[in-house]
Amino acid sequence: MAASDSSGLFLLLAFAALLLFTVFLVFKRSSQGVFGSKLLIFISAGLTIIVFFFAKGPITGYYKTMFRDAPYSFTNLQSFVFKYGVKDSLFNQYDSATGEYQYLNRSDSLIKSHFSLTTSDLLYLHHKAVEAGFWDFPAKEVNIDTVNTNGIKPTEYLIQFNYRGKSKTVLFSANYNGPQPIVEANQLLITEIQQVLKAAQERQKK
Repeated sequence: MAASDSSGLFLLLAFAALLLFTVFLVFKRSSQGVFGSKLLIFISAGLTIIVFFFAKGPITGYYKTMFRDAPYSFTNLQSFVFKYGVKDSLFNQYDSATGEYQYLNRSDSLIKSHFSLTTSDLLYLHHKAVEAGFWDFPAKEVNIDTVNTNGIKPTEYLIQFNYRGKSKTVLFSANYNGPQPIVEANQLLITEIQQVLKAAQERQKK
């Protein structure tokens, strides 16, 4: 997790804790004990306001993510495709429409298998795409040269969500030097996809 994400989460939790504590003090204001102290209520309320001032960015971002609608509804999702490999040879691939999965092992032998994604898996990936801003990604996020990879061809990833009458496809290169937020969003979404596919494979073996 990035440092900015960690600090944002800490501020959110701190604000929530202070807010709950302040509410608790307000309801206990008639108490004769320490929790009935008006000064304590004032201090707690003041700290809550101060923390909110610093946490309003993460709070706004959190709720924007929660309530932001994707251009396409999940109910119209028909299939999901994920491919990766070096340029022009994305041999490693999965298609949720057929359940077909293939990959190159360490001996460069093409291994084929079959497993299905559940509705929950697809819904999870759909929401992760929304959170990452997938529909705002450029369709092609690749670099032509391989200078910064010592001449080694970088791994490329193709992500495709197919909806009824529409689809969104993004080709992302591991050496893409675009805006850092977009690079990180791509990397995070790819990690989520790989984890879902790995879990689905493990389920199939049981």
